[in-house]
Amino acid sequence: MPKLKTHKGAKSRFHVTGNGRLMRMKCGKSHFRRRKAPRTKRLYDSMVPVSDADAPRLRRLMPYQ
Repeated sequence: MPKLKTHKGAKSRFHVTGNGRLMRMKCGKSHFRRRKAPRTKRLYDSMVPVSDADAPRLRRLMPYQ
C-alpha cells in the first residue's frame, strides 16, 4: 500500500503540539490593521486550539504529524 500524503495547505496552517493537540492562528490578523487597537493586534499573535469537531478531519489530512 502506498504512503499517505500530507496535505501541504493544512501543514502550513496548523501546528501539532508535543501532546498531539492541533493549534491554529487567529483569523483577522492581516487585513485592516490600522483601525485596530494595539492590544487587539497583539491578541491576534497567539495560537488557539482547533475545535473538537474539526480535529478528526485535520488528522486525516496530516497522517504523520
